[in-house]
Amino acid sequence: MSKFNRMHLVVLDSVGIGAAPDANDFVNAGVPDGASDTLGHISKSVGLNVPNMAKLGLGNIPRETPLKTVPAESNPTGYATKLQEVSLGKDTMTGHWEIMGLNITEPFDTFWNGFPEEILTKIEEFSGRKVIREANKPYSGTAVIEDFGPRQMETGELIIYTSADPVLQIAAHEDVIPLAELYRICEYARSITLERPALLGRIIARPYVGEPGNFTRTSNRRDLAVSPFESTVLDKLNEAGIDTYAVGKINDIFNGAGINHDMGHNKSNSHGIDNLIKAMTSEDFKHGFSFTNLVDFDALYGHRRDPHGYRDCLHEFDQRLPEIIAAMREDDLLMITADHGNDPTYAGTDHTREYIPFLAYSPSFKGNGLIPVGHFSDISATIAENFGVDKAMIGESFLDKLV
Repeated sequence: MSKFNRMHLVVLDSVGIGAAPDANDFVNAGVPDGASDTLGHISKSVGLNVPNMAKLGLGNIPRETPLKTVPAESNPTGYATKLQEVSLGKDTMTGHWEIMGLNITEPFDTFWNGFPEEILTKIEEFSGRKVIREANKPYSGTAVIEDFGPRQMETGELIIYTSADPVLQIAAHEDVIPLAELYRICEYARSITLERPALLGRIIARPYVGEPGNFTRTSNRRDLAVSPFESTVLDKLNEAGIDTYAVGKINDIFNGAGINHDMGHNKSNSHGIDNLIKAMTSEDFKHGFSFTNLVDFDALYGHRRDPHGYRDCLHEFDQRLPEIIAAMREDDLLMITADHGNDPTYAGTDHTREYIPFLAYSPSFKGNGLIPVGHFSDISATIAENFGVDKAMIGESFLDKLV
């Protein structure tokens, strides 16, 4: 019998809590990540008011310097710690895959100087459309269509760009390049980026509409991912007939592997919370695991180096946290964590190699306090032990600490 009948894991995408011990091995615009600290620098530079996460123990997590505006609780309602990444990487897929028990020993390929000519030429030959070379670099998704959308409307050329993640993104105006054609081109791009020297985590179709000066991206985005190279805890739960619910881009990150209920993409963090609560309150979800990604922290504010927006986004999540808790049943467990850092006060626009926070709450808790510092994969091992399935490649369960 499971200790917790349902477990809910919410990933606050990029909300790191201080440089990892190996952070100086990772570079951001030529600057080692050793001084990065997403939550710490937001708290210090623009203030942070997250009383609901603080109540769970966010301010109690061990740090060299306490979070400036997030006080420690003398009697928190939950358990807290920070977790270190084992895998070699600091991107979305690496973080999530390790959270589900995999050890990524060879990071995916990223292209800070743009994709090689060979890839672009192949896509041109397949599609019969030219690629705008000036867009071929890490780019904000909204800025790239602002800069090159008018040209695409005139010429029909493809806008191909990348980001800090190992992704190839193709932006296309729906009136110029129909969705079916865009998806077909993305499927071809997926087929030529499955091995080194261009092993990419995802190919992303980024359709948009509108006129110059007023472009908007549509909800017809499509992600084509690679599948995990080993079974994750999601797979093991699914094989055991246990419900697995995915909210947001989780289904894309795992290419559907191990997921038997997909709640779809989120239009925003708030929409993602709505979808999570919809899953939690469903009469069909009686026993199992839900896995949610809230990406706005990373996509809208981390990469754009906007600490004020990042702070406000954290405030918005914190204000809705009581709604999530209200949707819990007595024997539910809520876990809140991240997948990497993205310090909006740091150099460049890349992710940062950081510890991730971990908060746990259940209405059934009799105790509270700190869990020993561990690794991302410990989350998966804890889930596996709770539901009586084998753990994945790595991870040590802390289920016995949650009492």
